[in-house]
Order: sequence, then C-alpha cells, then structure tokens
Amino acid sequence: MKNLTKVFSCALFFVFLSTKAQETVSKSTTTHNKAVSNKSIVNSTATSKNHQTLLAVMKAADLEDLLDHAGPFTVFAPSDLAFANLAGRSVEELLDPKNRKELRDLLTYHIVAGQITASKILKAMCRGEGKATFTTIQGGIITATMEGIDIILNDAFGNTATIVVADSKQNNGVIHEIDSVILPGKI
Repeated sequence: MKNLTKVFSCALFFVFLSTKAQETVSKSTTTHNKAVSNKSIVNSTATSKNHQTLLAVMKAADLEDLLDHAGPFTVFAPSDLAFANLAGRSVEELLDPKNRKELRDLLTYHIVAGQITASKILKAMCRGEGKATFTTIQGGIITATMEGIDIILNDAFGNTATIVVADSKQNNGVIHEIDSVILPGKI
C-alpha cells in the first residue's frame, strides 16, 4: 500500500508540475519557437536576442558545426545575462583562443545527448524520488531537482541554474534557457 501511495503521489505531482510548467512556458516571452522549428540549435541561437554570448562560445569552442548538423542534443543554454554574471573569469578571457579547451569543457557540460524535454526531466525525477541525473557530453553529471515549480540544475560544486524557458524544440534537439552558468570544474 505504501508503494502504491508513493506512485500515485508522484503521478499527481507530475501532472501538477507538467501543467504548471506549460503555463509558465506559455506566459514566458522568448525568441524561441515553441513548435518544432526547422532551425538547428545554432540557427535558433543565432536569431535569439538572449543568447549572443552562447553563440560566440559555440564558435570559439569549435562546436558550431556539431550543434548545427548533428544531434539530437539537449542544450541547457545560459542567457547573455547568465554569462555576464559568471564568477571568477570574464567571458572575454574565456573566449581567448588559448582557453579553447576550457571553453569547450564548459559548453559541453551544458549539453546532453538526446532530446530531453521538461516532461522527461520531471518523469526522471519522479522515478528518482525527486532527483534525476544526466550525463553531459563533456562526461560530467548534472543533477535536476525541484524548487517549487522550477526545475533546478546542480553541478558538482553546488552551483545552481533554473530552467526559465523550457522546450524550445529544434530540428536537432531541444533548448532549455537557464539563468546561470553551471560548471564542470573550477574556472
């Protein structure tokens, strides 16, 4: 009976959160298209007013071709403001060609293979009793948890990022805009 109650509670929680997440996404103003776009992740990023720094990082890390043609990928995309608030190093310093490996590690830590929508993240959290982990293409782990109705991403150093715009579907994956940069290591 206890397991049945737990499953039922998780199902209700998932339905509630899915509904709230859709309401939040619907109310959000974003430059990303909610329907499946005929654009790639790179093309969508290039036309976004909130992700010009991310586009520069993609180019500097030599990941532009990968994110334009391969996939599917899930990109947890820090906004320009998130990059501006990056502690420890300036974006200009990271964009220096001598820091290409570090920049590539940083960006690939924000990418997961496959198309992982917000509902898939929520389902994984239900199976994981409120927590889900995802392996990035960099090889590190991102942990997803809930705070109210928000999906929170955690890195190994305790840094967090909130998904502020979910499920921008592209022809080669999905983009979730996040409000902070998460880190694969100390930078």
